[in-house]
Amino acid sequence: MADIIKTATRDAYGKALVELGEKNDKVIVFDADLAAATKTGMFKKAFPDRFYDTGIAEGNMMGVAAGLATCGYTVFASSFAMFAAGRAFEQIRNTIGYPHINVKIGATHAGISVGEDGASHQCCEDIALMRTIPGMTIINPADDVEARLAVLAAAEMQGPVYMRFGRLAVPRVFDENYKFEIGKGTYLAKGSDVTIVATGLMVERAIAAVELLKAEGINASLINMATIKPIDKDILLDAAKTTGCIVTAEEHSVIGGLGSAVAEALAETYPVPVLRVGVEDTFGKSGPALELLEIFGLNAANIVEKAKKAIALKK
Repeated sequence: MADIIKTATRDAYGKALVELGEKNDKVIVFDADLAAATKTGMFKKAFPDRFYDTGIAEGNMMGVAAGLATCGYTVFASSFAMFAAGRAFEQIRNTIGYPHINVKIGATHAGISVGEDGASHQCCEDIALMRTIPGMTIINPADDVEARLAVLAAAEMQGPVYMRFGRLAVPRVFDENYKFEIGKGTYLAKGSDVTIVATGLMVERAIAAVELLKAEGINASLINMATIKPIDKDILLDAAKTTGCIVTAEEHSVIGGLGSAVAEALAETYPVPVLRVGVEDTFGKSGPALELLEIFGLNAANIVEKAKKAIALKK
């Protein structure tokens, strides 16, 4: 693991857009009056003639982005996750998803770690919403290194992509040698007793959980699952056969997110106990981001507790 450097994945998103813009003059960026917060303002400063602010009109932004994408442009449309996935869902479904248009949605400020903005802005339902759209690729990077690589990879593929970024600065997990591939999970540790499958900022907490379990004589595998759709069924099958139980960890509702995707995949191939760490069936609340993560159980201790329960459930 690389030295501890803390960067918000939204910052990596903004920098990656500038990198893409320098290489490809067909890259266009839209934002809905939040360029400073989503970090698309970096692209605006570098390429003002290829940046469009649609105002607080997310649905309209998605429609216009889809139109320009049909003209051969690679279009990024950005807003907070609550407004991109939530407010603009119908336009994403009908104007981007249904015709399978080449629009990349950069959704920042996802999850509980939005902090003081409170429940109205803390989106813990966006992965669930986007998973229901046929053909939508969903990527939730763990750190700034993976976020950059995810943006570059999304630009290379054809079709709609939903990328989920955070406001909170998080520790760097990967170094410059890390290889990212859409649709592939990666082992960060291999054990025989339980597998932890984590995504987003929960990857760093899962790494800590693996160390805590090791101190108790429990050997855990750890999978970083940045791509939630399409989910890597091969690595999940391998993990299920090797350890016989799974714990998922995500900064999202336990309903419809990574935990649901993993459980669904294994139920059809190799059923094993799957326990989920995430936001329970509740809304968030206002408060400091790090405190909220503890309040909602998005921490290493809760992962350890669920891992022990999962092991106990094995036949």
